[in-house]
Amino acid sequence: QVDVPGGGDLLVGERDTGRIVRVAARGGKVTEVGSVPGVAAEEEGGLLGIAVSSSFGSDHQVYAYFTTASDNRIARMIYDERRGPGDQLGAPDTIFKGIPKGRFHNGGRLAFGPDKMLYATTGETGDKALAQDKASPAGKILRMTPDGEPAHGNPEPDSVVYDYGHRNVEGLAWDGAKRLWASEFGQDAWDELNLIEPGRNYGWPRVEGKRRDGAPVPPGYADPVLVWKPADASPSGLAYAGGSLWMASLRGERLWRIPLNGTKPAAAPQAFLQGRYGRLRTVVAAGDGALWLVTGNTDGRGTPRKGDDRILRLEVS
Repeated sequence: QVDVPGGGDLLVGERDTGRIVRVAARGGKVTEVGSVPGVAAEEEGGLLGIAVSSSFGSDHQVYAYFTTASDNRIARMIYDERRGPGDQLGAPDTIFKGIPKGRFHNGGRLAFGPDKMLYATTGETGDKALAQDKASPAGKILRMTPDGEPAHGNPEPDSVVYDYGHRNVEGLAWDGAKRLWASEFGQDAWDELNLIEPGRNYGWPRVEGKRRDGAPVPPGYADPVLVWKPADASPSGLAYAGGSLWMASLRGERLWRIPLNGTKPAAAPQAFLQGRYGRLRTVVAAGDGALWLVTGNTDGRGTPRKGDDRILRLEVS
């Protein structure tokens, strides 16, 4: 995952090594920041998400979601740029632990919302029943304070669970009206773009995608806004820029643009960069009308090309 700590540079986390590097927005110089201790990178586990604090200018905190030998967890570390390269991260302070881990579907996207609360996506680890179990943090979007406590306004005041019924959400983005959107891996039929509302049940494993016979989704389940065949998407990162959502696709090897009109698409999704750079893992708004893209071809599932993996900058309008 990638985040922007200020000044335009990027912080980039490496899943298999647990390493975090800083990439200069101008010139692309790479400086090692440090490594997250305790990362167990097996199958789809590892360092899965990073996010800088919404108060980074004053607290210098970097948050990480990662797999350990026993669970998935979230920790924060002080980032001290005055220290030497490779030694700029302080000791991790675990703020939330006990998220089930599995060979697959560990989730891992981290993001601070407009409300300055920390959001984290979790997978159901292949145990489908966990997605519908409100007592489990797996198969959910979690919302917590920067200290890892249940955030005020959550559906249940003593729980970090914000919504449930997810297979494996890998993208989070807020639009111009501060609405939360999420991109989600389906199984064999449909990948999804969902508008996230607190307390809603997004259906997995009971419902995948939209009902194709024209009938509504059964009562109690939220219907996705858009769906794709996995061959065209397998979505990962999600960003909002220029009035559109931008969704990075792994298996689909393309960047989808979804122009919005409120809570609905303003037009049919458009595909960009199809097959040009291979698997696209992460997309991040640069804040100046551009997007940062990170490829994911060296994860054992792609076909590495010369120069992979790489960070791309895309001007959008």
